[in-house]
Amino acid sequence: MTTNRTFTMIKPDAVANGHIGAIINDITAAGFKIIALKYTQLTPETAGKFYEVHKERPFYADLVSFMSSGPIIAAILEKDNAIEDFRTLIGATNPAEAAEGTIRRKYAKSIDANAVHGSDSNENAAIEGDFFFTAAERF
Repeated sequence: MTTNRTFTMIKPDAVANGHIGAIINDITAAGFKIIALKYTQLTPETAGKFYEVHKERPFYADLVSFMSSGPIIAAILEKDNAIEDFRTLIGATNPAEAAEGTIRRKYAKSIDANAVHGSDSNENAAIEGDFFFTAAERF
């Protein structure tokens, strides 16, 4: 099932480097509507639960540590073709491989500190959005 919503997080590196406003501007300039927005910090426990799908991967502990190292911005976005369009907007996971003008190319420092998360499927967008937001927090 295709939907017109996706989930994103502005990660601790981009928040710490002062890129919140610029990234949100890039998102809205690309035609996305913000449905929900939250400034928060994950604990190691909540980061572990969010990334539980990667629990057996060698990078899991470092990922949990990084994602709980500082505040993040969580958001649900809406636009036709949201998943694909947002993944194009943010660029490749490795900012060195990301296309010019993409969020990761402009604001990320490394493959690990890559500025933003973007859902990879409609199913994961729903799961990830539900992790952070209640129905009353969506507009």
